Amino acid sequence: MTALPASIAALHAAYAGGLAPAAVMAGLEARHAALGDPGIYLSRPSTAAIAAALAALPPFDPARYPLWGVPVAVKDNIDVAGMPTTAACPAHAYSPAESAPAVARLVAAGAIITGKTNLDQFATGLVGVRTPHPIPRNACAPDRVPGGSSSGSAVAVAQGLALLSLGTDTAGSGRVPAALNGLVGLKPSVGAIPSRGVVPACPSLDCISVFARSVDDAWACYAVMAGADDRDPWSRPIELGTPGAALTRLGIPRAADLHLDGSAQRAAWDAALARLPAGVTLVERDLTPFLEVARLLYEGAFVAERDAAFGALVPPEAMHPVTRRIIAGAARFTATDAFRGLHRLAELRLATLPAWAGIDALLVPTAPNFPTLAELEADPIGPNARLGTYTNFVNLLDLAALAVPAPLRPDGLPFGVTLIGPRASDAALAATGSALMEGFAA
Repeated sequence: MTALPASIAALHAAYAGGLAPAAVMAGLEARHAALGDPGIYLSRPSTAAIAAALAALPPFDPARYPLWGVPVAVKDNIDVAGMPTTAACPAHAYSPAESAPAVARLVAAGAIITGKTNLDQFATGLVGVRTPHPIPRNACAPDRVPGGSSSGSAVAVAQGLALLSLGTDTAGSGRVPAALNGLVGLKPSVGAIPSRGVVPACPSLDCISVFARSVDDAWACYAVMAGADDRDPWSRPIELGTPGAALTRLGIPRAADLHLDGSAQRAAWDAALARLPAGVTLVERDLTPFLEVARLLYEGAFVAERDAAFGALVPPEAMHPVTRRIIAGAARFTATDAFRGLHRLAELRLATLPAWAGIDALLVPTAPNFPTLAELEADPIGPNARLGTYTNFVNLLDLAALAVPAPLRPDGLPFGVTLIGPRASDAALAATGSALMEGFAA
């Protein structure tokens, strides 16, 4: 069985040395069979479709085709031509006539799509278990949640079934699964990657995100997908730039805003701060207004955007019970509540501005907790809500974010931290994330 190299650079070096993409794809098939995890993929291309994709590859030229022969998994709320899109709701299944622009750009850059991955239904959740299908097993701790909503995409990369994968991120779905599976999760500035061809959760906030093992690989994927789309009303192109010098002035939560469950999470956070690169200055910041913004997403009228986006797509009885419960909750809000929520968000956005004075970015724990499957069975809502503590506010405030793996917890489980910066700070966050990972590995 041909093992998948650990990076794009290593894979391309292997291709230059004579490795055939067909051997890589055969190795991935064998790896998937050996894992015995039926919850990762919801659909996969046929043997004939893979053969056709390999035959369509241009001559090997990684400078012109930066993702040549790179296997990429795609969350099953993103359209891939020739494969069904279900958003983990069989009653919603359809066959798209064309791929989402993000996917089409990856394929044009040489990527090979390995399949459509499982998710919290309609991308509503941060735990990865709100699916009618088997739950993807966390790659590091099978008794714990894989993280959602992009659970299958994260597990696919963590288990060596793809080098890159696409998720979506509205409230943290591209960051929480990264932290819980020891990966990089890149959440771009809102609108930088077209969201056309994505089953909407909250269209004004939805982002396509990237899972990878390194920041360099995540950035390579992002750079291919980013760019304007004149058919997408939510497209908001930015000047992408390239990662340069790392940021050195980082704001961290003050003690009153550090909400971590258990000593293991706290020990991992302390270990991460102790191993930051030389030259980094840490400044405590009051995150109270950020955390109030986070609560607006599910505790206020903003949940009605999910109802507007997909509440009428299928009958309630076709939804996962927890998804149905969340969408039903939107009925208690009025149009007046929605405007009050927008007005409060504007006030809170203003209240967050002092926190940015004197710092380049925020550094926060990606997730304050790491629930077990048993805890989720006992309480499907509470642990999920806590997972969004440091993620829910990011898109509402039009910020960019990058989650990276940090030193392991004392019990050996993964832990992650997230860099958060203003819109269009993506390249600076990438440079800083790489520096953090180097420091953590030292």
